[in-house]
Amino acid sequence: MTSAETPAAALKPPVRPLSARLVDILVWGGVFVLLAISFGPVDMGHLSKLFTNSGNMRQFGSEFIHPDFTHWRDLVDKMWLTIQIALWGTALAVVIAIPFGLACSRNLSPIWLQQPMRLLMNILRAIPDLVVAELFIVAVGLGPFAGVMALAINTGGVLAKLFSEAVESIDPQPVEGVRSTGAARLQEIVWGVLPQVAPHWTSYALYRFESNSRSATVLGLIGAGGIGQALFDSLNGYQYSQTGAIVIVIGVAVSLIDLLSQAIRSRLL
Repeated sequence: MTSAETPAAALKPPVRPLSARLVDILVWGGVFVLLAISFGPVDMGHLSKLFTNSGNMRQFGSEFIHPDFTHWRDLVDKMWLTIQIALWGTALAVVIAIPFGLACSRNLSPIWLQQPMRLLMNILRAIPDLVVAELFIVAVGLGPFAGVMALAINTGGVLAKLFSEAVESIDPQPVEGVRSTGAARLQEIVWGVLPQVAPHWTSYALYRFESNSRSATVLGLIGAGGIGQALFDSLNGYQYSQTGAIVIVIGVAVSLIDLLSQAIRSRLL
């Protein structure tokens, strides 16, 4: 082979085996088949109504794009309450997720403990926030506490899964080094596992706090406190100018939280 032919040979794309390509075709073909099957059940045929019924949308939009900030102080106070609900819900979720995440990790827990814990976390993630909030509203009445507990339980299940996956991807050598000193099991976790996963755990918790700031807004619709109740009332009263103001307040608050969490994550990772 001449030197002139070498670059051309190096530029040839790698040839994937037929079996790998067949798997890709089956997967993507299955996705397109599922999309075709679900076209009717999800009423995708109504897409044309976005244009034929545009008059209704224009009427809504004309009020929505002229927000009414007459009671802006009240909206800011309710948004601040929503953020506090999300903050406490996320904090309690972290408390739940740390022990359960360790218990769900394949490289730390025996299978007789790991599998039941994984099943329990799946159940916590599967129950919608609104259902959990309704349960606590029945127990303790309307108010922010029900929203806090709903976020804590659902987010605890999500973070436990993320935390366990982070633990399963650690380097085992630091853990073995701590074990070689005769350390107990808890000391192995504290000195060998937690230093490796702490930045990732913090990043996951911050992501969920951002998400919970939006979820807490929805929980307000069923009486769990915060700005969601004001949003629900404005929609029911056809006060779309006030709805526009509420949406702007929520958008600004969520954007500020996102910027803050990005700054924190950039210093951790």
